Amino acid sequence: MSMQSDNAGKAALSICEALLLALGDRGVLSASEIAGLLDDAAASHESASETETAAHRDVAVLIRGMIPAEPRGGGGQDAGGA
Repeated sequence: MSMQSDNAGKAALSICEALLLALGDRGVLSASEIAGLLDDAAASHESASETETAAHRDVAVLIRGMIPAEPRGGGGQDAGGA
């Protein structure tokens, strides 16, 4: 993979992660919906039948590392006083 392609991949991953966090923080997607989306993405790489199996496996590991263990910040709801 070229340096430019590698950098583009890192940028795309960072942007996607930021979008998912923002959608979760604002309550647009629940933590379980985000986890499901990431799980589906990882599964698609795990089941890839191309010759670059190791690369797909590495991508799946990266994606699975992004799956939240617990909701962040109360699921995007305002925790301020009433």
